[in-house]
Amino acid sequence: MPKNPLEGVKIALAPMAGVTDLAFRTICREKGAELTYTEMVSSKGLIYNDEKSKKLLRIGEHEHPSAAQIFGSDPETMAQAAVLAAGYSGADFIDINMGCPTPKIVANGDGAALMRDPELAFRVISAVVERSPVPVTVKFRKGWDKGSVNCVEFARMAEKAGASAICIHGRTRSQLYSGRADWDAIRDVKNAVSVPVIANGDVFSAEDAVHILKYTGADIVMIGRASFGNPWIFERTRALFNGFEPPSPPTIDEICDMALRHFELMLSIKGEHIACLEMRKHYSWYLKGIPYSGYYKEKISKISSADEVYTITKGVRRDLR
Repeated sequence: MPKNPLEGVKIALAPMAGVTDLAFRTICREKGAELTYTEMVSSKGLIYNDEKSKKLLRIGEHEHPSAAQIFGSDPETMAQAAVLAAGYSGADFIDINMGCPTPKIVANGDGAALMRDPELAFRVISAVVERSPVPVTVKFRKGWDKGSVNCVEFARMAEKAGASAICIHGRTRSQLYSGRADWDAIRDVKNAVSVPVIANGDVFSAEDAVHILKYTGADIVMIGRASFGNPWIFERTRALFNGFEPPSPPTIDEICDMALRHFELMLSIKGEHIACLEMRKHYSWYLKGIPYSGYYKEKISKISSADEVYTITKGVRRDLR
């Protein structure tokens, strides 16, 4: 088995479809994220040689350690996809998504639906571990719903199947992203297995990141939605972990610089049309909580050219100081 790629890692960026593309991951790595994942990729898409699926697997030249995340529920298809994903991406490990709660995914028996069928999940993990050229990890949830909380048993199963690490989100599938994440469930999982555990759920600040590891005993903290428009959360978290005072919140100029850096990365990777469409949500997130930013958020929601991005940024610098 290759060397554990998670050795020394404390801070991870969660894989989030439609958000954590190469451009966003690059920015988060620059600000202190130590572990990143591709957006989830369909195992069937890879088997059918889908170009869009392959593009999602592109990782940065210095993006290590990193994971290629795949989803599916057929053991043989997943095993083949793991080999392809490792080859296309050059990632340090394969992550199996058994936690995605979206209706489209679970309707096909994938993602969090596998928590209702641990025997099938075991066969999937075992098949991927057997064929993957790199270590395999698994991401899952507390359970399907409050009546079927099985994360401890599921974690033990994943470890038995050969997973090198596990990540648990402290919500059930039925909660989606509502309610509170159950950190006690994460702690129970940590106490039940010997492989590294990644804790995910309700980490909204650097202070939360420190707290979740202390509370649960987990090895790595995974930061998700709190990173939207806020890659600075990683440098603040790293500072606290290292015993330093976290940096001050970014100024308007720093926010604008980051938004432009983000846009220009997307521009180089995806072209102007797609970059502009996707920048609408990202730029709005960068301005979240900024007083009197409503006027510019309205303009941002209609961005259709690079020139508009630069014009809006010039106005934000002038008017929102």
